[in-house]
Amino acid sequence: MSKINYQKELDKVIEKNCAENIVPTLLLHVCCAPCSSYCLEYLSKYFKITVFYYNPNISRSEEYEYRLSEEKRLLSQMPFINPVKFIDSTYNPNVFYNAVKGLEKEPEGGKRCAECFRLRLSETARKAKELSFDYFTTTLTISPLKNAQLLNEIGAEYAEKYGINWLYSDFKKREGYKRSIVLSNEYNLYRQNYCGCIFSERASKEN
Repeated sequence: MSKINYQKELDKVIEKNCAENIVPTLLLHVCCAPCSSYCLEYLSKYFKITVFYYNPNISRSEEYEYRLSEEKRLLSQMPFINPVKFIDSTYNPNVFYNAVKGLEKEPEGGKRCAECFRLRLSETARKAKELSFDYFTTTLTISPLKNAQLLNEIGAEYAEKYGINWLYSDFKKREGYKRSIVLSNEYNLYRQNYCGCIFSERASKEN
C-alpha cells in the first residue's frame, strides 16, 4: 500500500474550493502559537478559520495560560486574508490523565501520545459538528516529532463518527516547520521543547 501524501490531499480540497469560489469554514485545533503561526498564514488564504485551543494535556495551569495568551497575541497581530476567530475551552487536566491511565511509562510518540491525539481530535470533531463547520483539522502535523499518518487516520475516524469533513494535512511539508520558526522569531513567540504534558517535560529534561 502506497503512502498517502497528505499535502496533496489538502491541495485537492483547496483547488476544488477555489475553482468553485468557495471559502469554507474550518475549526482548527491549535496546540500552541509557534505551531499555529504557519498553519494560520497558509490556511487563512483559503478558509474562514476559528481557532480551537483545547489542550488538557498541558501539565500546569501557568503553562496552559501562558501558551493561551501567546496564541491570542499572535491572532491579534498577524494579518489574515480571511477572518480568524477564537474559541477557548475549559482547562481540565484530569481528562487527559484519565485518558492515558496505564500508559504513563510509554515512550514519547507511543500509545500514550496516540490517546492524547484521540482526546483532542475527538473533542475538536464534536465541537466542529456542534457548530456546523465545514472542516476540522489540527496544527499538530507541523511538528517533525508527531506522526502525521496517525494524526490523519485518527482525524478521519472521528470525521466519520461525527459526520463532518476532516481536512488532511502534513503542515511540515513545503518547509512549513521552518516557516513556523521564522514566524515565531518575527512575533517573538514563546517556544518550548516539549508538547506540554508532564511526561514529555520529563523526557525533555532527561535528553
